[in-house]
Amino acid sequence: MSGYLLGDTDVDDTFAEAFPMRYARVVITAATDGWALEAARSMTGFATSVIGCKCEAAIERALASDETPDGRPGIGVLLFAMDREGVGKRIVERVGQSVMTCPTTACFDGLPGADSTSPLGATLRYFGDGFQASKVIAGQRYWRIPVMEGEFLVSESVGVGRGVGGGNLVIGAGDEDVALAAAEAAAGAMRGEGIALPFPGGIVRSGSKVGALTSKSMPASTNHQLAPTLRAQADDTLVPDGVGALFEIVIDGVSEEAVREAMRRGLHSAAGAGATRVTAANFGGKLGQFHFPLSDLRDPP
Repeated sequence: MSGYLLGDTDVDDTFAEAFPMRYARVVITAATDGWALEAARSMTGFATSVIGCKCEAAIERALASDETPDGRPGIGVLLFAMDREGVGKRIVERVGQSVMTCPTTACFDGLPGADSTSPLGATLRYFGDGFQASKVIAGQRYWRIPVMEGEFLVSESVGVGRGVGGGNLVIGAGDEDVALAAAEAAAGAMRGEGIALPFPGGIVRSGSKVGALTSKSMPASTNHQLAPTLRAQADDTLVPDGVGALFEIVIDGVSEEAVREAMRRGLHSAAGAGATRVTAANFGGKLGQFHFPLSDLRDPP
């Protein structure tokens, strides 16, 4: 597949295909950075793909005490689903099970002014069994739910915005160690404001395609075109000679521009870390309304 050279890295002339998604941002605070991080890690567990997890979630970034509503250390978390109802269900489940249960935490809406909202504390308050209390601060309602070490403070609702899910880069090299190091460098460069990388460490080795060749009931199966061990068996392989390992990074973002710029940062970082090939996964342009040509990412960030 023709394309261009970025240093010593071959970049394919192709595009990533992404989809409209809805998302929420919550700000988790705690008495220490460590407890805020524990809650955020728990909340974003098992949230790699809407295919099997019903949502995609990741830590956005750490927040200093002067960036949080209650002046304590915090973590920003992004959660994506296919519709507003899906975001609402997953937020209530995950904050209730993973944030309210975590010592010293509070949970705030990180997307004020969004075009729509979904209940959070308004639902979780019933755990208080009648002992909960509401409090309005600067026009925003919060719920105080009694727990064994004090109270869990949580926003009554969260904003739900319109985002983009499924931007991606596929990063390859001659051996696994080099390919993984390049993917790690790319993931590190992509993280930041407005970006969620939902897979473990931001990286996925089990790239998928829609459906399956052997079963009508499978919604997705291994992307055999990008499996190096199948290069000799698959007539439609996309793995070039000399590439022994590939890793994919899936990017969800709060906007089309956020995803594009994260992909730009990731591409240039992967090239600088030794990737010999970078491509992207798509569905022929037939399913996702957002297309991110790799040719548009040639200029450095």
